[in-house]
Amino acid sequence: MQGADVFFLLMGAILVFAMHGGFAFLETGTVRHKNQVNALVKILVDFAVSTVFYFLIGYTVAYGVGFFAAAPAISGGAPGYEAQGYTLVRFFFLCTFAAAVPAIISGGIAERAKFAPQAIATAALVGLFYPLLEGVFWNGNFGLQESFFNAQLGAPFKDFAGSIVVHAFGGWAALGAVLMLGPRLGRYEGRGMASAPSSIPWLAMGSWLLCIGWFGFNVMSAQRLEAVSGLVAINSLMAMCGGIIVAYIIGDNDPGFVHNGALAGLVAVCAGSDVMHPLGSLFVGGVAGAIFVQMFQVSTIRWKIDDVLGVWALHGLCGLWGGIACGIFGLTALGGSGGVTFASQLVGSLLGAAYGLAVGVAVYGLLKFTVGIRLTADQEHRGADLTIHKIRANPEEDVRTFGT
Repeated sequence: MQGADVFFLLMGAILVFAMHGGFAFLETGTVRHKNQVNALVKILVDFAVSTVFYFLIGYTVAYGVGFFAAAPAISGGAPGYEAQGYTLVRFFFLCTFAAAVPAIISGGIAERAKFAPQAIATAALVGLFYPLLEGVFWNGNFGLQESFFNAQLGAPFKDFAGSIVVHAFGGWAALGAVLMLGPRLGRYEGRGMASAPSSIPWLAMGSWLLCIGWFGFNVMSAQRLEAVSGLVAINSLMAMCGGIIVAYIIGDNDPGFVHNGALAGLVAVCAGSDVMHPLGSLFVGGVAGAIFVQMFQVSTIRWKIDDVLGVWALHGLCGLWGGIACGIFGLTALGGSGGVTFASQLVGSLLGAAYGLAVGVAVYGLLKFTVGIRLTADQEHRGADLTIHKIRANPEEDVRTFGT
């Protein structure tokens, strides 16, 4: 059975790892052509930095388990490490969740952020700040789940697959980063029109990859075969469809809204996917689709927050809604499995979001006033691809065009 659990969780880790390709292609298709290479390289490097710092520091902060022992010990030969390398595979699975935080932030700060400071921010976020929140809600660290949420609010805070721990934290941290960075050049000058996406097919491919991987993100959050539930899969599916349909209707069939509507529904259902009824999940996903479409437009047009991919609306607000919604549609009175309270979900969700915003402002604010986080005006005008990576997305075509 242990070997089956190892294989089960390994497949989940691989599925969530594949989602990072989705993050990369979603950003690549949304940014202008002169920033496509930067989007691809940034997501990959952020994943590598996240993995190293989560291995060295973050996992220990969250779960009290380190990996500075001999290979036979950490693969199951010593106390605290489960047989057949299950602890190592669990690290891999949870590392892919942790690495989603800088991938989320990447979409908000696209097209004008320096590369090295973002890598430094990734190390701080995944090595320390994210694991602190993860440990409180998923490992019971500091006793807050029992002494505060359960004792004072009626139930432990529930976040089965990360609406708050991953998405709200990442989305609100991204808001802090975007505010510290400021808008792109010309974004709100004159008519203030947003630049068109560089590739709708790449944007759509990113959404599809994320949707597929999300079933590993949610279903395999059970982490054991004996705990897996088909309810999680169906709730994820229904929430995704709700987000698509509502985004299609109120977003005037805009392809960006439709493809992100799917993600909005999946973000929102994470928290309560194991306790809600499928019809409740459909409603939660639909509301999330509406939140994304409306708040993306309000925040970027009316409030002039230059969040390129709308990650605050998508992950921050839809994640916040998902955490709260778990305390509504998880109740037995609304067809849920129970074991949750509205008070616990409301307070926990708001605290998680507030923590993410504070961390985003602190980390990116400190970097702004020390090493700087923004490209110069000339570098931004030239594009991050040539400025940082010295190559464009289609170099052969560029050579051919130059030659003619």
